[in-house]
Amino acid sequence: MNWDQVADFLGAICLIAGSLFVLIAAIGMYRLPDLLTRLHAAAKPQVVGLIFMMAGVALTVRDPSVAWTCVLVVLFQLITAPISAHMAARGGYRSGQVDSSKLYVDEFRGDLMSVMREERNSN
Repeated sequence: MNWDQVADFLGAICLIAGSLFVLIAAIGMYRLPDLLTRLHAAAKPQVVGLIFMMAGVALTVRDPSVAWTCVLVVLFQLITAPISAHMAARGGYRSGQVDSSKLYVDEFRGDLMSVMREERNSN
């Protein structure tokens, strides 16, 4: 076995693993009951799946420019996925789509109430 065969095999394994993680994320989006658990299912396995897929592409293609592009895609996803999940959860909470009685700790409610009191007092 030479390096090309090993890289192709590892690339195929990474692509299959990434596809399975993305499939798990899709099943979680379909099966989970509320906004917050769906966001968790969408953000976590999807990012791991993308990392595996980009590693698989880099190993299969074996071109430095493609590998660096894959690294940039992964970095961009690692930066933006938590921010977008946080903003979606915050918007869902503010619009009443999150049942706060099911939360173990609700730190945002106190902050939201104090901001609403300040806005009411300033008007």
